[in-house]
Amino acid sequence: QTTSSALKGAIQLGITHTVGSLSTKPERDVLMQDFYVVESIFFPSEGSNLTPGHRYNDFRFKTYAPVAFRYFRELFGIRPDDYLYSLCNEPLIELSNSGASGSLFYVSSDDEFIIKTVQHKEAEFLQKLLPGYYMNLNQNPRTLLPKFYGLYCVQAGGKNIRIVVMNNLLPRSVKMHLKYDLKGSTYKRRASQKEREKDFPTYKDLDFMQDIPDGLFLDSDMYNALCKTLQRDCLVLQSFKIMDYSLLVAIHNIDLAQREHVMADGTSQMDTRRPAAQRALYSTAMESIQGEARHGGTIETDDQLGGIPARNARGERLLLYIGIIDVLQSYRFVKKLEHSWKALVHDGDTVSVHRPSFYAERFQRFMCSTAFKKIPLRASPSKKSRSGTAVPRRS
Repeated sequence: QTTSSALKGAIQLGITHTVGSLSTKPERDVLMQDFYVVESIFFPSEGSNLTPGHRYNDFRFKTYAPVAFRYFRELFGIRPDDYLYSLCNEPLIELSNSGASGSLFYVSSDDEFIIKTVQHKEAEFLQKLLPGYYMNLNQNPRTLLPKFYGLYCVQAGGKNIRIVVMNNLLPRSVKMHLKYDLKGSTYKRRASQKEREKDFPTYKDLDFMQDIPDGLFLDSDMYNALCKTLQRDCLVLQSFKIMDYSLLVAIHNIDLAQREHVMADGTSQMDTRRPAAQRALYSTAMESIQGEARHGGTIETDDQLGGIPARNARGERLLLYIGIIDVLQSYRFVKKLEHSWKALVHDGDTVSVHRPSFYAERFQRFMCSTAFKKIPLRASPSKKSRSGTAVPRRS
């Protein structure tokens, strides 16, 4: 019920304070207890000796695991002043298209970060995941899993509004022509009528198989890198017993965009290029799947605006923006299922242990055989131009 502008204002005041006070604390290794720390500060509207006055109602701002999240931000090359500048310098932009979860989404004005409201259970679940998440990122910062940069709570008028700051998968400067939420399951996986009526609907697995029956074609290095990353990420999710996650796939069709520009008599030609690329490391789809080996390889990432180059069956050039989403919702889902399984099977535990692996296998199988495919060799250009896939042909 809190008005959106008051919530946005409270978030910005709270983050400014918490990041500022953190900068006075010395750098050190993350300790186990850091994952469980919750810092709380009160913001009366008239201000206090710690907080500035503001035009909203009094509120309390809580920061979860500040030292651990500072470490995550560092790992992704996000400097404290950049983080503050992105989130607090200009008003946050509310995204109208909230997900099925009913969460609110805000994006920072420079497109770097998404702020999403999460339910109490999801915030609790993320806290539980943090030590494992930390271990994982240390071993492998290149991942399609969500990148969590902060977990906060605004308490106002007897309500707790929990928010998480994450990487933004879909830069607004790139026009997405299609968007899919894929789980690798076909049961009831079609976008609803209500969803289809939206300006930018999110389609599902059955829609994908109908619209893109041949799948999306990637050059073999890209395909291998993508499938390897998905495989690694699924193992992590499986180890946390997480299910019901999706792969968000948004498609920018380069050839279609060029035709659209010609139709719009070239006036909007300037919009396609973005002077500021995303600053956070490993945050674009391209960086998430590519190991160090491909640095300075055939495809310049800036040129591609961070998307993964691909083609459709018609041979049109595409850029794919992808990431695994909804990894925090599984908690409710697992609890719901556990009851029904325990009723069915005497020893309920064995079932729930096997399920995440089943989900992960089905998910990977769908992504790496139905959704994404290697460009067949005969369709590729001659060997010598192959090293510069699709780059020389740019108009």
